[in-house]
Amino acid sequence: MPRRVNLPGADELFRATSPRASEEPADGEPDQSGGASGRVKHDEKMTVYLTSDELLAIEQARLKLRGELGRNVDRGRLVRAALAIALGDLDARGTDSEIAQRLSAS
Repeated sequence: MPRRVNLPGADELFRATSPRASEEPADGEPDQSGGASGRVKHDEKMTVYLTSDELLAIEQARLKLRGELGRNVDRGRLVRAALAIALGDLDARGTDSEIAQRLSAS
């Protein structure tokens, strides 16, 4: 019996991976000026190890966004958005930022 391979459909294969120059970011989407990258092709990869509680918190946040706000967001996009917020706060407030305070306490 021949094996049948399931491939993504043409819509997924040929979807746009970045907004066109004439398109504005959708509501809730950060712009490309230092914000989270959203749904685009990413060229770099970083592995982060989490505790099971941290991973559970990310999943609960993702489900809350879907349930209460109607936003279907994957874990990577959620983490990239949180990272953009933390880095923006660090850039704006320096050592007074929340991330600097948390890291100096540990």
